[in-house]
Amino acid sequence: MVAEIGKEKCTGCSICIEICPVNAIKIENGKAEISDDCIECGVCINQCPNEAMSLPK
Repeated sequence: MVAEIGKEKCTGCSICIEICPVNAIKIENGKAEISDDCIECGVCINQCPNEAMSLPK
């Protein structure tokens, strides 16, 4: 499983890309996309200014 992105909240600011320790996030069509390389560390969740990131329940 990988972290999830609330597309309605994501503004494509790219903060998550800069802080992801495994480079698992990229911007596509103005929104963040998470690859299967995600290790669910939660760093992006804590740093997203729009609260667009979450871990699956």
